[in-house]
Amino acid sequence: MSFIDIPAKFLKPGSRLRLPEGSGCADALSLARLIKGQTRPLVIFTASAWHGQRLLEELSWFAPDQSVHLLPDWETLPYDGFSPHQDLISERLATLWHIATGKCQALIVPVATAMYRLAPRGYLAARTFEVFKGKPLPQEAFRSQLTLAGYNHVQQVMSPGEYCIRGGLIDLFPAGSTLPFRIELLDEDVETIRTFDVDTQRTVYPVSEIRLLPAREFPTDEAGRIGFRERFRDYFEGDPSRVKIYKDISSGIVPGGIEYFLPLFFDQTETLFDFLPANTLCVTHGDAVHAAHEFWESARTRHEVLKGDRTRPVMAPKDIFLPEDEFFSRMNACPASKSQPQPVLIRILRLLMARLNPMSLIASYPRSLRNLLL
Repeated sequence: MSFIDIPAKFLKPGSRLRLPEGSGCADALSLARLIKGQTRPLVIFTASAWHGQRLLEELSWFAPDQSVHLLPDWETLPYDGFSPHQDLISERLATLWHIATGKCQALIVPVATAMYRLAPRGYLAARTFEVFKGKPLPQEAFRSQLTLAGYNHVQQVMSPGEYCIRGGLIDLFPAGSTLPFRIELLDEDVETIRTFDVDTQRTVYPVSEIRLLPAREFPTDEAGRIGFRERFRDYFEGDPSRVKIYKDISSGIVPGGIEYFLPLFFDQTETLFDFLPANTLCVTHGDAVHAAHEFWESARTRHEVLKGDRTRPVMAPKDIFLPEDEFFSRMNACPASKSQPQPVLIRILRLLMARLNPMSLIASYPRSLRNLLL
């Protein structure tokens, strides 16, 4: 029996297993075996975004048959005055959709990213719709749906969240998709759906259906803007007409950094833990406690520096992020399956390869990997 089989074979409900640090991709191999040995979903909280990206790439090699997704970070500092790249928003929405629909076997998320408050699940469900080849697609109703979902009408589609209608042709770049789509209509029926390259505008391959997610993590339609203005006036003191963000939203403009006012678009926000299935198994990778503390202190410090600017007020950290004690409380409360009612938390700090016999470890690898190593 290999040491890396221990997590999958010997963990008991309510137990904690601490494993020493390893080298190379030993942690990814151990996690891959853990994922394959579980029937319930798994969430891996990493200490940094870099480790999350690395694990995603390595797990796709060790466990190619498993549905593993990464919830990427916005890649901005708390209260930054510019917005995340649209590709990151697209990937985040796609990952949240996979979680909400039960199509994610393993989720990788940096601790700092998991501490952000999110739009409620109902927002994602209400603004997700599909287009099928051979089905009717009334243009005006479709345009209204795209507007409700936050898509922008442009002359030429280049990035996620954009669409263009030219007669019977509709170019569309859905959030969460790697390629845009060209829909050709015959009267009001969808005759063909093809992906195309944004640079050459040439067709890549045909498809039979498209899933459209919201273009943003908050509503930008009229109802969303009205709700934002009302909550903004309730939350902040002073004259909101002197605040640029308030004026931009009132004019239908989406200003940079609006993501740090996301709670003002909703009556109530949710967290990543609300999206996770009830029987999710939690794993921490690296020093999650230090990562959470460092992020929370950074958010508090930046809030103290910026809160005096009346032209760009900032929300309190607890309203945008989960405080570190609440984050760990929610994580430790993740229940096991119904037959195992106690919480299960595995703290994997990576395997210490120096303590193992290298040849016995290689012997336990899959044949294809063993051949590469030897």
